[in-house]
Amino acid sequence: MDILLIVFQSVVALLGIGVLGFWIIKRGIIPENIIGFLVRLAIEIALPSVVFSNIILNFAPKENPDWWQLPIWWVLFSVVALALSLITMFISQKETRSEFAISAFFQNGIFFPLIVITGLFGGGAPYVVQLFIFIIFHPVVFFGTSHLFFRKKKEDSEGEKRKLNLKRIINPVLVATLLAVGIKLTGADVFLPEFIVTMFKILGGMTLPLIMIILGGSLYIDFQKKGKIYYWEILKFVLVKNILFPLVFLGILILVRPAYNFALIVFLESAVPPITGVPIVTEREGGNSSITNQFILASFVFSIITIPGVFTLFTRFFPIP
Repeated sequence: MDILLIVFQSVVALLGIGVLGFWIIKRGIIPENIIGFLVRLAIEIALPSVVFSNIILNFAPKENPDWWQLPIWWVLFSVVALALSLITMFISQKETRSEFAISAFFQNGIFFPLIVITGLFGGGAPYVVQLFIFIIFHPVVFFGTSHLFFRKKKEDSEGEKRKLNLKRIINPVLVATLLAVGIKLTGADVFLPEFIVTMFKILGGMTLPLIMIILGGSLYIDFQKKGKIYYWEILKFVLVKNILFPLVFLGILILVRPAYNFALIVFLESAVPPITGVPIVTEREGGNSSITNQFILASFVFSIITIPGVFTLFTRFFPIP
């Protein structure tokens, strides 16, 4: 019961900040046109800072010699998640299958697992660093392949297909992760001034609240449009994303029986809602961004129940060490 309560409180705390963001934008405390600036602040400054500082402070290669296997587990996870997404998309209506698949495949790989891990094990737990290493290539795949879910590629004003944006692929989070891991592997961290690490740690502290405020505010802006609500599609999506995905991955983990750290991270990745950038990509590709927003909101809300529930089931087979 303690584990259930801790996970529940962690998820509710995260979503509570999102509700605050919704209220802030609704009241006009922050103008709507500031959202874009906050997104850049979060993605290009705060998130890389929390990744860099955590790896420098908590990554111990000698104590965790199997750390290099984490990206391999991410590849395996992504293959299974993609297969599930492409199979289950056919339960959605034909017009929204692309939106269903992209929302199911691209999970919120950092923030939800991070809040659960820190709630259970504390901010200095080795699982936090392992999460960052596990997810290192996730943004690259998201920005580099998300357009493939849509058959009709949206073209620019000159009729040419949009070129790949290398700035999004070689992003600050990827650079921060590779740099920090390189520093730790070479032992160069002993020459790193303490004030630099402290600076990045302080900057990283605003990541979670900033991201959730942005999410809440963005949802308020989007739902002002008062478009069609896809009740039946939302129900199908929540059943797939919030329940089927973690149960399938739990079954695989029970069969494979990996080390606890791998099992924990893979399972959490399977149980979380979609990444919040899906509606932006969907709109850019000419898809239905309204339904992806509804998928995200519903999945976030139901995660208050589903994440603690499925994680409690996970602990029956993988007890916390």
